[in-house]
Amino acid sequence: MHGPDPNTRYPFAGEPHTVFLKTVISRPSIEVGDYTYYHDPEHADRFEDRNVLYHFDFIGDRLVIGRYCALATGVRFIMNGANHAMGGFSTYPFNIFGGGWEEGFDFASISEGLRGDTVVGNDVWLGRDALVMPGVTIGDGAIVGAGSTVAADVPPYAVVAGNPARIVRYRFDTDTVDTLLAIAWWNWPTDKVSRHLDAIRGADLDRLRQASGLS
Repeated sequence: MHGPDPNTRYPFAGEPHTVFLKTVISRPSIEVGDYTYYHDPEHADRFEDRNVLYHFDFIGDRLVIGRYCALATGVRFIMNGANHAMGGFSTYPFNIFGGGWEEGFDFASISEGLRGDTVVGNDVWLGRDALVMPGVTIGDGAIVGAGSTVAADVPPYAVVAGNPARIVRYRFDTDTVDTLLAIAWWNWPTDKVSRHLDAIRGADLDRLRQASGLS
C-alpha cells in the first residue's frame, strides 16, 4: 500500500469534482502541500482564479497551505490586495481609476495596513463557504466550520465557527495537542503514513507515538 500519487490532478478516477490542489496552482505566490484537496462540483480546477481573491503581485503576500488539508466547496481566501487606505476621511480608492486621481497617492497609506502572508497548517479542514481574511494563520489540525469568516489566527487543533469565527472548543487537551504537534505525522514519508494509517486515523496516542518513534 503506497497511497495515491499526489501529482494526480483528479484523484477520484478522473472525476473533475475534486483536485489535489497543488496540481492546479501556477502562481509562485501560492504554495500547497501534497494531498491537500479542493472539492467543487463545477470549478475545482479553477481554484486559483475563483477562490484566491485580490491577490496582486505588487502586494507581495503569499498564500501557504500545508499537507493533507480538506477544502470544501466555496472556501475562499481574501488577500491583502483587498485593503483600502483607512487613515483619511474616505476609504474610496480614487487612485485606481486614473484620470489624474492617481496623482499624489501614497502607496504607504495602503501598505501600512497590510497583514502579511496567509498560512494554513497541515491536516486542516475548512468547511463549505468558509472565508479566510488576509494575514490569518490557521494552525495544524484545526477545523473551520461551514460559512465561517476567519479574521484572526486559529490555534492548532481548535474548532472555530461563526462570523467572525470564534473558538468553539479544542479537539484535544493541551498535552495531546503538544504531542501531536511533536509527532507531526504529516511530515512523514508517504510510505510511512500508509503503513500507519490505523494509528493516524485512530485515537490511541500511545500507538501513534510508537509509530512515530517519539520517546
